[in-house]
Amino acid sequence: MVPTLAATLGVKGHRPTVGTRDNKDLLYMLAVVNLATAALHANTLESPKDAKKQTGQSKTRRMQQAFADHLRHVGRMYPQERNPEVVLLIDNAPWHRGQLMNEALADNPHLRIYRLPSYSPQLNPIEQFWKKLRRRATHNRLFDTLDDLKGSLRSSVRYFQTVPHKVKSIIEGRAKRTTTK
Repeated sequence: MVPTLAATLGVKGHRPTVGTRDNKDLLYMLAVVNLATAALHANTLESPKDAKKQTGQSKTRRMQQAFADHLRHVGRMYPQERNPEVVLLIDNAPWHRGQLMNEALADNPHLRIYRLPSYSPQLNPIEQFWKKLRRRATHNRLFDTLDDLKGSLRSSVRYFQTVPHKVKSIIEGRAKRTTTK
């Protein structure tokens, strides 16, 4: 709920301010963008600061469970009958591996995982989307509750779901920049 800070315009002589709160609750968002159609699907995971006490699970274990659920969601959105093979690009985060992920992949044999090299976010098309989403949903905004933050993120995701041409330009813009270097 601590705002992401970014440069902003302000009135000359008046410094823009954004408040803060002493709150360590986190909200994770998992998303997949179809590179052909720019369709966007997202899920969230709330992680209160005392989540380990509440669930008895580590952050990695909670994220592994959320990612496995997300893979099952992708499997439902892209059923094997219509999509014989769905390739997912992922980074090497610790929650992108393990038994829970293997079980989710076994439930959806048409999903194929392609791991990107370590420390290469510029190769992952969704990273540019995350930048745009954060700018639209969270930059320089202080949220009173986790639900307010979730509402802002969901609203921004819904917006991007209605304008696939913008999502496509974000993804393709990233591809053009990395291929011209």
